[in-house]
Amino acid sequence: MIDLPRAEAALRAHAGARFTAAALRVERGGAVAERAVGELQPGGAPAQGDSLFDYASLTKLFVATAALRLVARGALALDAPVAPWLPRWRQARAGATLRMLLAHTAGLRSGVDVRTLADGDVLRYALEAELAAAPGERVIYSDLGFILLGKVVERAAGTALADVVRREVLEPLGASTGVGYLPPATLRRRIAVTERCAWRGRLMHGEVHDEKCFAMGGVAGHAGIFGDAATAAALGRTYLEAGRAVLLPAELSREAIGEQAWDPILRRGLGWALRTSEENSCGRYWSADTFGHTGFTGTCIWVDPQRDLVVVLLTNSVYVDRSDTRAFRQAVFEGALLDTEPAATQARPAP
Repeated sequence: MIDLPRAEAALRAHAGARFTAAALRVERGGAVAERAVGELQPGGAPAQGDSLFDYASLTKLFVATAALRLVARGALALDAPVAPWLPRWRQARAGATLRMLLAHTAGLRSGVDVRTLADGDVLRYALEAELAAAPGERVIYSDLGFILLGKVVERAAGTALADVVRREVLEPLGASTGVGYLPPATLRRRIAVTERCAWRGRLMHGEVHDEKCFAMGGVAGHAGIFGDAATAAALGRTYLEAGRAVLLPAELSREAIGEQAWDPILRRGLGWALRTSEENSCGRYWSADTFGHTGFTGTCIWVDPQRDLVVVLLTNSVYVDRSDTRAFRQAVFEGALLDTEPAATQARPAP
C-alpha cells in the first residue's frame, strides 16, 4: 500500500484553480496507488481512476512504440531514410531518417496554426514546408515530425494508424475499453472535458483538443489518443522493465530511453524525453536516468529506473486556461517521489 500525503495535498490544493479533473497513478516496487480529484466537467460526475483524458502529446509515445515494433520486425529501419515512405517528401530532406523523426532532429518546424492554412491540409504542409534546420543538426520538438511518423507507420504496416496503435501497443498492454483514438460518444461519461474552443464553437468533450489532429480527422501521430492513467503507466513500465520484452526486444527498449540527441531543455530518446535538469516537470529528486513526456492538455508521465518508480498525472488543465502548469506538476511529482521513498533514504536533488 502506498500513502501519498504530499502528492495528494498538491492535487487538492490546485483543484479548481489548475484543473477540474485529475487522475494520479503511482507505481513503485510492485505497489500501486491511484488518486482521483475533481469533476470530469464542472457540476458533473467525479473523476475516477479509470477516467479518460485527452492524452495530447502522450500519444507520441504510443506511436513511437508502434514504429519501434515495426523496427523490431524488420519492416522499418531506424537509420534508413524515410523518403521512400513519403512520396511527396522534398529532396532537401532526403537525409532524414526514422531515428531523426523519433528524436525530433529531422529539422522540421515545430507545428503550424491550421487556421492559417488555406486548404487546411496539415499533412501537405508537413511534407512541403521549408525545414527549420538541416536533418540531424539539432533538436526541434516537432508535432509535424510525428505527423509524418504516423504516416510512415501506416504505410509500413499497411493499415490505418489507429488500427496499428491498437494492435501493436494498446492490446498487448491490456488497455481498457475505450482507450484509443476517436472514443465513441457513449464513453463521454468517463471523459474529462478539455477546452471551450472559440474556433470550433463548442466545448471539446471526447473530441481531440489539438487543432492539427482535429483537422486530420482526429487520428495523427502527434495527438489524438484518449486514455487512462493505468494505460500510460503500463507503457512506461514496459520500458522500465526492458528485460521482460513485453513490447520490444530489451536492447531496443533501452535504446529508446537512452540519449539520442542532446538539448539544454530536454534531451531526447526515441519518442521519450529524458530528464535534463530540475526545471523539468518532474522537478527535483528524480534521477538522471528518468524518462517521460508531457501533453499540452495537462497530461504527464515520468519514470525513474533507479527507483522502479512510475508516476502518471492526467488533468484537463486547459479547461482553466493555457498557462504554464509546470510548478503544479513539479509539486505533484516531487511529492509522489518523496511519499514513496523508504524512510531511511534521504532524497536529494539529482544533478
